[in-house]
Amino acid sequence: MSSISANRSALRDFLESESAGGMLLIFAAIMAIVVANSSFGESYAHLIHATTGPTLSDKLGPMTVHLWINDGLMAIFFLLVGLEIKREFVDGRLASRDRRRLPFIAAAAGMAVPAIIYMAFAGGTEGLAKGWAIPAATDIAFAMGVLALLGKRAPTSLKLFLVTVAIVDDMGAVAIIALFYTAKINLLALGAAAALLGVMIACNRTGVRSLALYMLLFALLWYAMLLSGVHATIAGVLAATAIPLDRTPGAPDSASSPLHRLEHALHPWVAFAIVPVFGFANAGVDVRGLGVDQIFAPLPLGIAAGLFFGKQIGIFGSVWLSVKLGIAGKLRGATWLQIYAVAMLCGIGFTMSLFIGGLAFPDTPALIDEAKIGVLMGSLAAALTGFAVLRFAPLHPEHDAIEAESDREIAADGDVSDTSEARA
Repeated sequence: MSSISANRSALRDFLESESAGGMLLIFAAIMAIVVANSSFGESYAHLIHATTGPTLSDKLGPMTVHLWINDGLMAIFFLLVGLEIKREFVDGRLASRDRRRLPFIAAAAGMAVPAIIYMAFAGGTEGLAKGWAIPAATDIAFAMGVLALLGKRAPTSLKLFLVTVAIVDDMGAVAIIALFYTAKINLLALGAAAALLGVMIACNRTGVRSLALYMLLFALLWYAMLLSGVHATIAGVLAATAIPLDRTPGAPDSASSPLHRLEHALHPWVAFAIVPVFGFANAGVDVRGLGVDQIFAPLPLGIAAGLFFGKQIGIFGSVWLSVKLGIAGKLRGATWLQIYAVAMLCGIGFTMSLFIGGLAFPDTPALIDEAKIGVLMGSLAAALTGFAVLRFAPLHPEHDAIEAESDREIAADGDVSDTSEARA
């Protein structure tokens, strides 16, 4: 057997599972809000923060359901993120410098402008500057779920652009978490983590292919990172860099490639279990009794404005300038209005924004709830507006022909040219 599937494209599987997982995430978030504001609200809060033990870190104390989800399950989410980043850079749509250019520019602008807008609204309020990174993230699953509702009206080039921007965006979010949301460092534990990562890299270099061994070392690396003060989820991204990858350009994934096998094995669990569980555990906020002053306080307003306005200004503005200045080509088969709508959808910051919100204000539950309100407001506005614009935007004159060609290329896992207008 030379491939994961002789008949299925890995890229098609990825796009479809992200879309379906995104819709499940939307449902989980809605359920969390409904439950948190119902007669079961108290039981919901008790369940999420129930102590389960043991005490893995003196700083964290006894483990709770919430800690297991945010520090444990999300490490697996970050492992998958790391695998996707490595595959795209080594053997995917970000493997060449030309194809990295537009996603990097768009992602950088799409992180910087929301942070600037947030600081304009909330930076002057004491203690809130720490939340500057909350609106900088894009939730790929949620956004792909919205695109899935549009069917063939959403050009393939836009889906691929959204995926690549979100992957680069994830890299930025990981760097932000490691650099700005790290507690006091335990040098001994950090040294142990570095040694374990070194062992994993040595295993890769010497030809070790056993995923069981890599997963054991990943578990140990996660514990060392948990003790070090650097957020434990970073272990997932670090471990992914050491997983061996067999290059398969223009072909389905190799069944003998450890990275491909692990990515295929993890993706359904992450998309259909871990991310929805995270959404359910973190989206629930009791809004009963909240007044207009609380909803439009500097923190939620700054986050919502950063996500809704910052993302569309930063991403669409940088894409338009890049095309006009000749830095990159226009997305194939997409109109400017459709590109603008996808820039809006990038304002759905749900999963990563909620995660960073918890890191920014770890000892202030009231601020975490305010951050949740801001994330929900901004993400909902971005989702509804982006969907509406895409739903009613005129299609590219050669939409059907270009989509048929893209389908054939994706089915063969070929090189889908998603940043050139020349063939349109």
